[in-house]
Amino acid sequence: MTITLRDLLNDGKVHVLDGAMGTMLYSKGFFLNVCYDELNLKQPKLVQEVHAAYVRAGAEILETNTFGANPVKLGSFGLADDTEKINQAAAELARAASGGQTSVVGAIGPLGVRIEPFGALAREEAFAHFQRQVTGLVAAGRGVDGFILETFSDVDELHEALRAVRSLSDLPVIAQMTIGDDGLTHYGTAPETFAQQLAEWGADVIGVNCSVGPAGVLEAVEKMVKVTDRPISAVPNAGLPKDVGDRKIYLASPEYMASYARRMIEAGARIVGGCCGTTPEHIKKIRDYVASVVPRHQPVVVSREAVAPPAGVAAVPLARRSCFGAKLAAGQLVTSVEIVPPRGVDPAPMFAQCRALKAAGVDAVNVPDGPRAQSRMGALLSSIMIQREVGIETVTHYSCRDRNLLGMLSDVLGAAAAGLRNILIITGDPPKMGPYPDATAVFDIDAIGLTNLVYRLNHGLDPGNNPIGQPTEFAIGVGVNPAAIDLDRELSRFAWKVDAGADFAVTQPVFDPKQLADFLKRVEQFRIPIVAGIWPLVSLRNAEFLANEVPGVSVPETVLARMKQAQEKGKEAALAEGVAIAREMFQQVKGAVQGIQVSAPFGRVEVALEVFGG
Repeated sequence: MTITLRDLLNDGKVHVLDGAMGTMLYSKGFFLNVCYDELNLKQPKLVQEVHAAYVRAGAEILETNTFGANPVKLGSFGLADDTEKINQAAAELARAASGGQTSVVGAIGPLGVRIEPFGALAREEAFAHFQRQVTGLVAAGRGVDGFILETFSDVDELHEALRAVRSLSDLPVIAQMTIGDDGLTHYGTAPETFAQQLAEWGADVIGVNCSVGPAGVLEAVEKMVKVTDRPISAVPNAGLPKDVGDRKIYLASPEYMASYARRMIEAGARIVGGCCGTTPEHIKKIRDYVASVVPRHQPVVVSREAVAPPAGVAAVPLARRSCFGAKLAAGQLVTSVEIVPPRGVDPAPMFAQCRALKAAGVDAVNVPDGPRAQSRMGALLSSIMIQREVGIETVTHYSCRDRNLLGMLSDVLGAAAAGLRNILIITGDPPKMGPYPDATAVFDIDAIGLTNLVYRLNHGLDPGNNPIGQPTEFAIGVGVNPAAIDLDRELSRFAWKVDAGADFAVTQPVFDPKQLADFLKRVEQFRIPIVAGIWPLVSLRNAEFLANEVPGVSVPETVLARMKQAQEKGKEAALAEGVAIAREMFQQVKGAVQGIQVSAPFGRVEVALEVFGG
């Protein structure tokens, strides 16, 4: 009789998962630049020998060698087309090594790219990638008898993997998240939170694996058993790796791992095993300890209130978040002028420019964040100083280029505490455009992902759905380009931004009223205010620069021709023509949009104000 995962789950006993496949392959000379999943095809005997070693050590559940065998990760090795073939071969190898003595579960890990709402990959795309892996794992003869979804840091990505399994199979699923030293996932989700989510989504076993050593996993087990009655799995690393020579060595001994396995079982775990750094020796010791203990079963009352936001917390309506937001909510025309922060440390000229705008009745100052990858005074601090020194609201641009997710979260929370209320979220220009082309771009998440993040903060939740207390109060703006070369893609991304929680959008500078009108017609179903960007040209050279060197800006030939003709009459004539073009644009579009943002070219506020005053 062949043992299956369902049999093991139904018998009420503790069972032992195998240890690391990658560690064993690494020890045999296959370094990290090798596609370990491809070894199912190129070195099948070696892979089967590793499985057999774990069977001899007493493992009752074998994982297939398919942790990274999805089309995205395989694609980096040119192997995406072999996804099903590699997974099928892996299932056959594990089944052969099992000899009917163990369960064989199909191992599925994360795709290695962020998915929405914090990444560019759509959930349905992730779902399709995972489906291909599942198809291969169930195709091999009898295939696998269960699945293990492991080392996920994004619970939403794990959800897509679980959906993919359920769409093709009714076999039991072990769903495991990974946590850091702080006991939370990369997105800040607590074990109590993801345990309940995974239970709601139908995972048969819920657990934690990888990243941290036994002590951290034990703490997670103690938290998870309090909020779910599903079986718990605990699969830690053998401590954290140390660099020894040219290799990474895990130092937790088999005895140490086994002693913690016993404590995890006593805390309520039903499945224990080992992740990175563990070997058949570790699993043998764990198996010996398991024989001497039984799991602790206790009735569990699942409590959503334990992780719900504080009572009474509600998102602040747009009309109450800022004066700028109030005018948008009321359907009134808003005006703003873009003032670029200084290159140095003296903010006085910037303050003088902003005072002139306030005196002229402009609603807000737009503060760019490192435009064209230029190094300038930070937009957040500039905005805070402008509001405090001048008393005019700012619309603070925030670029995803320079910070990772944690840095962005810290910045945005700090900005909210400092009184900033309007934020314009942009992905940001790559460093190679600026004077420091070798600078590192982070792009941990893009504008869509950050819009999701700020929207959640506005509802009192962090990215891990943990309550933050008082919600932030940002009017959330996003960028959009009516003149995009690939307009269909631009519209698709704009739809995602609106879905993510954008309150308004600001366009790139527009010079063609008809082009803007056509764009507005295509986005009218999104029903968020559009603020049109207008750039008064100061010279023919300025016009040519925008037309040819600034991404996302389109200057029609008719405008270039007008500027060329005016330039022939001198600098003042060119400036006057540039202002006239901008004023014409303002008059033609102000009835079709809900706001106008005028750039102050080279800091010349008087030029920007002429556009409004014409």
